[in-house]
Amino acid sequence: MVYTVETRQSEPSHVEPVIARYRHPWRFYLLSTAIPWVLWFTAGWLSHRPDASIATRVLIAVLGLGGLVAPLGVAWALVRQDPVLRADVLHRLVNVREVPAWAWAVAVFLLPGALLLGTALSLPLGYSPDQFLLRGGVSFTAGLIPAWLTLTLAPVVEELAWHSYGTDALASRWTVWRTSLVFGLIWFFWHVPLGTIQGYYQAEVVETGLLASINFGVSVFPFIILMNWVYYRSGRSIPLTLVFHLVANVGNELFLTHPDTKVIQTGILLLVCVVVVWRERGLFFTKPAKLGT
Repeated sequence: MVYTVETRQSEPSHVEPVIARYRHPWRFYLLSTAIPWVLWFTAGWLSHRPDASIATRVLIAVLGLGGLVAPLGVAWALVRQDPVLRADVLHRLVNVREVPAWAWAVAVFLLPGALLLGTALSLPLGYSPDQFLLRGGVSFTAGLIPAWLTLTLAPVVEELAWHSYGTDALASRWTVWRTSLVFGLIWFFWHVPLGTIQGYYQAEVVETGLLASINFGVSVFPFIILMNWVYYRSGRSIPLTLVFHLVANVGNELFLTHPDTKVIQTGILLLVCVVVVWRERGLFFTKPAKLGT
């Protein structure tokens, strides 16, 4: 059988035979989680030491970046030995023109739109209209790494790993629905050690309170479901997922949003997920194609 990277417009690309070649999900996720956990928990321990010297702060930054890029290194190690996978990933990195306009619109406007709608709905509940004002900065620090760099670099590096190998590795065995739920759970636990690094965004969420922490855990699921929807409906475009994730990160830091309003945003996105999954049942519940001979 000859494998191609063409997307058939008549069916979800999830059923393309090439998906079955991403055959090492457990190896990918074990290494992509274990390495960051070791690095980030170490960084978290160092960040709480009372004698945080410049050398210690540099080491924390190095450990933080190391954990961030680790999944990308694992993905590359798994892809590089298979010429079919290399061609597939390269194609998906440059297939921007194949992405339909509606998918770009979803990536750019859906999450910020849900946040603004959530903000409007929060006003009758007594929350301040000042939430519509621009923040003029970011709500967290990241040690020696500029917070704006973390905010923009993290989604790019992450999606180059998750959607170059990780997502398709799960989808090679399961439906898109199950893939999204399992990855959402993995992704939540992947973030856990970041909550121990003083000044990092996840640590700020933990300090905000239990409701904000629970909301962060719940919010990853509609985020992943909706991103995988546009991913598989756009020829598995990696740049589309970069934009989706980047806009979500920047959008949630752009305004003076109250943490409780983000709970409303999550509720809105969950409702959107119900509609999307129902309308796209063929995509979410179709079993993956099997690798032929």
